[in-house]
Amino acid sequence: MTAPVLDKVRALAAQVGGLKALAHEAQVREALTRTELTLALHESLAARAGLLATLREQALAAYRARRPSTSRRSGRPAQMLDRLLIRLGSLGQACVIARSGVWRGTGRPLHDFRHMAAYARRGANPAVAPLAPLDQAWYVAANPDVAARGTAPLVHYLVAGGREGRASSGLFDPAWYAREHAAELAATSVTPLEHFVRTGAGGQGGPHPLFDVAHYLAQSGPLAADDDALSHYLREGWTRGFTPHPLFDPAWYRRQVQTTEPPLSHYLTTGWREGLSPHPLFDVRWYLEQNPEVAAAGVEPLTHFMVEGGPRGLSPGPWFDAAHYIATRGDALAPGVNPLVDYLQGGAWAIAEARPGFPTAAYLAKQPDLARDGVTPLEHWARQGAP
Repeated sequence: MTAPVLDKVRALAAQVGGLKALAHEAQVREALTRTELTLALHESLAARAGLLATLREQALAAYRARRPSTSRRSGRPAQMLDRLLIRLGSLGQACVIARSGVWRGTGRPLHDFRHMAAYARRGANPAVAPLAPLDQAWYVAANPDVAARGTAPLVHYLVAGGREGRASSGLFDPAWYAREHAAELAATSVTPLEHFVRTGAGGQGGPHPLFDVAHYLAQSGPLAADDDALSHYLREGWTRGFTPHPLFDPAWYRRQVQTTEPPLSHYLTTGWREGLSPHPLFDVRWYLEQNPEVAAAGVEPLTHFMVEGGPRGLSPGPWFDAAHYIATRGDALAPGVNPLVDYLQGGAWAIAEARPGFPTAAYLAKQPDLARDGVTPLEHWARQGAP
């Protein structure tokens, strides 16, 4: 090979080497850029979760401050008076309702009293909706004796049903509520529903483990001074797609079934028995198969997971490893907070892996559109039907 040819070969080789170096440098820069973008997305999602947490706190604080919490005592004389009043027909029953303080009034006492009396006169008609957090159709269906008696359900609940441990709706768990507020209920002797409206509705406690007042208010915005979150949800919130709990996704639920009642009510009464999933990360059938004692007891699984299963490290489905998450979060997981709720409300962006072998950053790098919707990686993965 002649000298000129060798020189050309050497020059070309140098050029190739230079191009390789440039290509490598470009690849490195691209990788760094992707890493920086992923970190920026990660930080933006963490900031978004923080803002939502602040919104929930502020909405709840405003809800509490809109009117002072009040309660009344309902000792034996008061209860005897209520039983006497219901014998006086619709006017006496309207007095019972007015004394309870659960009716959502207009601020015009006489006008409101007439509405209470008109409600009482219509008896146990399941099509009637009282201006109170009582689901009349549900109450009549769940209590055939009330339907047979013909008494207006709200009146029956205030005088007898509430003290017998009956629920005012599928979204009010009287046993759970009584445990959460045992001392106050014992001191006042009012029914759980009265306590909720007068005190608990002010943000000091939800009516059911699956009704998070702060979570709901962050969607609904400020309510009227005489309104409460449960009544609002039963009346209109569910029709607008609001969800009362971070572990219940109404859009996801409606993909499985169409219902003319609030989706969470349908799930609690019917849906879970049919194996319908309330959230992409909660698999009803899987949870019951993995925890046969829950299935044997006939307990609704999502409530069990919220109250008992999650804190014990039971996983809600094949995608989320609760025990691993609890160990990874450590002291950052606040006492009493369900691990999956914590993950969905910001914890996802505070740990490297919510599930072993599933790195958050790597998934985010491949799915940058998550930043637009604020969906967590495991939730996005579950929605795709990952095995």
